Amino acid sequence: MPDREDDVSAAPLSETDWLILDPGLPDPLIPDPLEEPPSPSDSVPDWLIPPERGFTAGDLDRLRGLPPHTELIDGTLVFVSPQTRFHTRMLSLLERALSTAAPAHMRVEREMTVKLGPRQRPEPDVVVLHAHAATDPMCTFYEAADVLLAVEVVSEESAERDRKRKPQLYAEAGIPHFWRVEYENDCPAVYVHELDQADGVYRLTGTHRERLTLSLPFEVDIDLTEATRT
Repeated sequence: MPDREDDVSAAPLSETDWLILDPGLPDPLIPDPLEEPPSPSDSVPDWLIPPERGFTAGDLDRLRGLPPHTELIDGTLVFVSPQTRFHTRMLSLLERALSTAAPAHMRVEREMTVKLGPRQRPEPDVVVLHAHAATDPMCTFYEAADVLLAVEVVSEESAERDRKRKPQLYAEAGIPHFWRVEYENDCPAVYVHELDQADGVYRLTGTHRERLTLSLPFEVDIDLTEATRT
């Protein structure tokens, strides 16, 4: 039968036992008053804590882990919600039709941000731009001066921005043409605007349902009902 000394040597010592044997050891259950507590910024992405003056256009390329299609409007990051089937099909229709009709010196791009100013970098759903601006496969945005047309397909969560703030920013940046696409009475409606160069605001030049036939920025003839066919 083992004696008492053998019993003690066979039993593992707990943290409390070690403290009894050596009172000089720190108690793991008591926080060290000299240890700095973790900063909230150490455990969250940089973009969850905006700088005092807001973010800049260049921050969209610097910040890691941003959700796809994040925009910058008035120095504030804007995140995109899941899109409807109509929104997705309308974008595909416009991208395909415009790309087919665009002349050689123009290009059509989908969901690329446009730098309008130091604190403005929205992402139109579709843009038409000068071909010379679309040569770098690694670019992440376009300059406003290269864009001829910006298109927004209105979503419920972004309706206020798509109808008011974003067209205002596009006009101030000098983008000549703006289309706003709505889903009205189960059908697409395209509100076509042209920039009034005298006062720098968009003027509505027509509302198109079922078919979009225009000559600017180039000749197009689009069957809008394709976006809602089952």
